[in-house]
Amino acid sequence: MTEIAPAETPIGACGDTWELTVERGKIGEFAAAMQSDNPAYCGPGAIIPPTFLTTAARWAPEGVRVSVGFDRKRLLHGEQEYTFFGPLPRVGDVLTAQERVEDRFSKPGKRGGEMRFAVIVTDFRTPQGELIAQAKATFIETARKSS
Repeated sequence: MTEIAPAETPIGACGDTWELTVERGKIGEFAAAMQSDNPAYCGPGAIIPPTFLTTAARWAPEGVRVSVGFDRKRLLHGEQEYTFFGPLPRVGDVLTAQERVEDRFSKPGKRGGEMRFAVIVTDFRTPQGELIAQAKATFIETARKSS
């Protein structure tokens, strides 16, 4: 594996923070989209489905997320992982989210060219600053088509 050119967003670079309010209706919509009728995802004390934090990016204000500089036309979402450090967030919780670049690398594509990878970790914290969850995503920029 070869290193990404230094001009790319470097490992360790962080975006700005943004706030995510865990809303009852959004939990319900997410559960319905998953075709889940789990009662834990309903009502005033509902907890989030573990993959709910994927939606956090939807609520991030423009310009606060890290940019890995990949061509969106060649972008794949390769892997997603969640870690929780206590109970799942629930209705009414207010979380602060912040992304950082954890890793960058490249390797040869199966059809030629070079595939580039970026691993982005999003930390979710309570208003007191306690880390309660992390989302780790691997993004892949596919190799350019050979001409």
